[in-house]
Amino acid sequence: MLGRDFTSILDVSDTELTHILDLALGMKRDGPSQVLRGQTLAMVFEKPSLRTRTSFEMAMHRLGGHALYMSAGEVQMGRREPAKDVARVLARMVQAIAARTYLHATVMELADYADIPVINALSDDEHPCQAVADLLTLRERFGSLQGLKVTYLGDGNNVARSLAYASVMTGVDLTITGPEGYELPAEVMAIVGTLPGGGSVSQVRDPHLALRDCAAVYTDVWASMGQEHEVTLRAERFRAYQLNAELLASAPDDAIILHDLPAHRGEEITDDVIESPRSAVWDQAENRMHAQQAVLATILGG
Repeated sequence: MLGRDFTSILDVSDTELTHILDLALGMKRDGPSQVLRGQTLAMVFEKPSLRTRTSFEMAMHRLGGHALYMSAGEVQMGRREPAKDVARVLARMVQAIAARTYLHATVMELADYADIPVINALSDDEHPCQAVADLLTLRERFGSLQGLKVTYLGDGNNVARSLAYASVMTGVDLTITGPEGYELPAEVMAIVGTLPGGGSVSQVRDPHLALRDCAAVYTDVWASMGQEHEVTLRAERFRAYQLNAELLASAPDDAIILHDLPAHRGEEITDDVIESPRSAVWDQAENRMHAQQAVLATILGG
């Protein structure tokens, strides 16, 4: 995928995704090489960030390159100037763009008008770099992804969508459980059914049933950035899907805990669960950096 966009997990094949994971594991074990010396990544962010910004900046630094952070207030993309103009200006000066946006259409407009690679650092449709870090964490813990059973608690949001695609492509059997009306869209499930890799995605309503026999339990916030007006409604509808000690008892004793962070403790996950010895959340957060290294090296470094 040298020189190509990474706006979606679907931009890579199952073989390429496995290669990225192999590369990330190798870089984490042995340290990255300076394959991006002299190259610059422009980070155009409409949303605040801790892990995404830090992981991209550190990944570029460790690969010998440079990351240029551009906040929403500086660029004012879509207000001060359209995304297509931002794309064409940056393409004359840097080697790639990482965009963290509200609308997925903004990421796609950048990709359409920039003749350099554009990486989706989060949009309302997908979070592909997070999915790479998630799978990397599972590979570290379990060795193989083929046939691994993972349960995702909560909204069928951008994180769930990328995880669903990536799971099928790497042989993971993913179960998503949440309240009615918050499932993955039918069009996503239709795409899931066409993907190679041997994995599967199922959606069930009963969270206790969903946790049986799983190797990992993954949860995310009930209301993402941009959905603040739905916080009260979602808190009511998702209450039965809180990852607490009672619900976790339905999972095997050795099932690990995942969360992409930031966590709203006391809402989607309780403090005792995220702080338990079963939590792999901090490994998962660190793996954002190693995942980003592998994605960047694959796109820009050959």
